[in-house]
Amino acid sequence: MITTVVFDLDDTLYDEMDYCRSGFAAVAEHLAALPEYPSVQAVFDELWNQFTAGNRTKTLNAALDRLGIPSDDQTIRRLIELYRAHVPTINLPDDAKKVLDRLAADYTLALLTDGFLPAQQLKVRALGIEHYFKCIIYTEQLGRQFWKPSPAGFEKLIQTLNVSPQNAAYVADNDQKDFIAPNSLGIATIKVVRPRRIHTESSTQPQAQPMHTILGIDPLPALLAHL
Repeated sequence: MITTVVFDLDDTLYDEMDYCRSGFAAVAEHLAALPEYPSVQAVFDELWNQFTAGNRTKTLNAALDRLGIPSDDQTIRRLIELYRAHVPTINLPDDAKKVLDRLAADYTLALLTDGFLPAQQLKVRALGIEHYFKCIIYTEQLGRQFWKPSPAGFEKLIQTLNVSPQNAAYVADNDQKDFIAPNSLGIATIKVVRPRRIHTESSTQPQAQPMHTILGIDPLPALLAHL
């Protein structure tokens, strides 16, 4: 019987694409404020075009090069810091809010998320979801070496909540890293496939496969009731 439901954050409870758009908008505003630089819209459009075309690792470098803006390492590092530290303009989708409201009455809820600490904390605050969770594990606080697929975050959560792994479920989106550790610990794993998700690739490793897959988050309460 499932008594504890643990959520991932990005592309599980909201569309991470919205966070990326918000971050690029903050970068565009910063750059456009500099003398003789292109307009906010021009900078944002180039950043967004690069990102949506599939350039997910060198978005800033490629966009700045096309705009004729210096893209030295120091500039890129400063813009990355700005991106991660910006206060995001994101909202909790209606489907996620309804599910959280419904599950909060019957389950202990928790959050376990990877990512750079200030950015992840700012996302949680912007979404207004802290009150749903009895425990929030930011794996960055344990050390970057303990990001998923490390089991450290899950072990800490189990200890903090004093819950048996067999009574817990982890709901996430990325089978490249999300399900390896909870599978090994005996936690039920559920993959949410959001239509606008960023990570669309699938793992071929048996240990990385979720036990269950749902399209969107709406079916989650019914699935949990049967586990």
